[in-house]
Amino acid sequence: MLDSQSESNFQLPQPQNTVVDSCLVSKSEVDWTVADSAKLYNIEGWGEPYFGINQAGNVTVSLLDKQDSQIDLAQLIESLKKRNISLPLLIRFPDILADRMARLQGCMEDAIARYNYSGKYQGVFPIKCNQNRHFIEALVHYGKSYQFGLEAGSKPELMIALACLHTEKAATQPLLMCNGYKDREYIETALLATKLGQKPIIIIEQAQELDLILAISQELDIKPVLGVRAKLDSKGIGRWGDSTGDRAKFGLTIAEILQVVRRLETLNRLDCLQLLHFHIGSQISAIRVIKNAIREASQIYVQLVKLGANMRYLNVGGGLAVDYDGSKTNFAASKNYNMQNYANDIVAQVKDACDQGNIAVPTLVSESGRAIAAHQSVLIFDVLGTSSVSSPKICAPKSNAPLIIRNFWETYQSIDETNFQESYNDAIQFKQEALSLFNFGYLSLGDRAKVEELFWSCCDKIAAIVNNCDYVSDDLADLSQIMSAIYYVNLSIFQSAPDAWAISQLFPIMPIHRLDEKPTAKGIIADITCDSDGKIDRFINRKDVKNVLELHPLDNSHSASTPYYLGMFLVGAYQEIMGNLHNLFGNTNIVHIKITPDGYQVDSVVQGDSIKEVLSYVQYESKDLLETMRCRTEAALQSKSITLPEARKLLENYSSSLNNYTYLKLDKT
Repeated sequence: MLDSQSESNFQLPQPQNTVVDSCLVSKSEVDWTVADSAKLYNIEGWGEPYFGINQAGNVTVSLLDKQDSQIDLAQLIESLKKRNISLPLLIRFPDILADRMARLQGCMEDAIARYNYSGKYQGVFPIKCNQNRHFIEALVHYGKSYQFGLEAGSKPELMIALACLHTEKAATQPLLMCNGYKDREYIETALLATKLGQKPIIIIEQAQELDLILAISQELDIKPVLGVRAKLDSKGIGRWGDSTGDRAKFGLTIAEILQVVRRLETLNRLDCLQLLHFHIGSQISAIRVIKNAIREASQIYVQLVKLGANMRYLNVGGGLAVDYDGSKTNFAASKNYNMQNYANDIVAQVKDACDQGNIAVPTLVSESGRAIAAHQSVLIFDVLGTSSVSSPKICAPKSNAPLIIRNFWETYQSIDETNFQESYNDAIQFKQEALSLFNFGYLSLGDRAKVEELFWSCCDKIAAIVNNCDYVSDDLADLSQIMSAIYYVNLSIFQSAPDAWAISQLFPIMPIHRLDEKPTAKGIIADITCDSDGKIDRFINRKDVKNVLELHPLDNSHSASTPYYLGMFLVGAYQEIMGNLHNLFGNTNIVHIKITPDGYQVDSVVQGDSIKEVLSYVQYESKDLLETMRCRTEAALQSKSITLPEARKLLENYSSSLNNYTYLKLDKT
């Protein structure tokens, strides 16, 4: 265990006002507890019931029904490293996946019982949310007892679904939703799969699809089960709100749906139309939006039944949100409802509409991908180092120092609670004047360095005062971000958290150990790509987004050889598949951890990309590269510009690097 309580670095708490390493230890730091860390990072808000903090100050993973089998994440990481599984590392917890599915199923069944709904619920998982084989196989396994199916939005995803879904008797068949653009091969494959015991429902999302589907079904003599996707007037909110409504990419207008009904009726195929589908966007943070959409869709469903369609299913799409920041509010990274509220509103509204229309209720279907997949994955990465604008304690300038430096020093000494705003203004002015003097040759390089030290020392002093103020001016409000350190991490944001870069998605990020210590530093996170966008400077907060994250300093009490681990949570939806190879950083190592009565077991390990593998993605063959390097070293040997031991070392390093992880291997010294 590499936290502050381990025997190797355990220190007795220092009394108040005791000087340790020339630094004053405040009472607040001594009295810091894991409860304070839990509140600071709001782990109870976004992490319950899966994540917590133990008394050793480490993040834990558990399930409600397995509270006696808590997994200590920091200890787990050390154990995995001893198995030669390097960081960065994505950890999947299949037990959490099973729990998310059980919760959704249970909430829907509770709502069905509460409202005396005579139909049932059959969920499907949208494969686009996480296509990885181990994940899909686990999902299908855990969902078998619920008749949980899959949704395919492309031909490749259809291939996955057909191979992974169990074939069952008609009464217990999971559903296979066939969405997306479709060509002849897609449609033929879906229809022929019915011969294997699958239950595909081909959903018409473009008006021109209908004739092709009907022609192929006639050629194969297979009666299709059809659905229509409606463009609702009700629109989503947040980032994906504009993807719905009249100008949505997919779906049919009401007029187009009526054309489909009339066309099927003319061909005596109206009994093939059995499902209505809609989707109002991902991460719907407000329950009122869901209510409005269900109300509208329920009425469309009723009217389709009255037009003679053989309706049996109402697919309410996705949108069930994840509370990433734990605030339980109508904020894009949160939601103002829980899973049971969601289920109740769907069941109640559909039942009311069907009762009023005097028709039978449908089987309810949802495509809740994010809410099922997000919690089961945790990304762990280590900190490589930090950089800060803060300066060490400075000494008084000499009597013959330039006047501007002596004035700057006087300002620094005089800073207190009564003049910090004025002092900040003076510091900025002195810095600008000093730069002008330097540019005209009146200050030396050493003088300029002294000015910079004085400026950042003033900012340090002022920031300490500002942190205890209820209100400050806008320029001082940004001071904490200006003064924040940069924590360089062994990670590619573009590969492992692309939504954080592309759409400013917020994910909970926190240290996974040392949580019994007060995090006295504030910083942002920068990855190891050569891209200025490879950073995270927006973090969850219960009241608002914050621009810095509270972290522990990498100081003398924790030497450079002691790892500092950070975790990014709720990353199981979309992040893996949407990651890219910026700077040729590939997929991370992945482990599947099973919670057991004795703790855990490593279920499976998926090795991350090697350098050789990512180079092959951009059409480089490792054997050709090695041969090129061999020829060049041979030529260098002939010209005596390299020695034989140097050439051998170069080729050995080149060859071994090709087979190694794309991420950095930290020295233990």
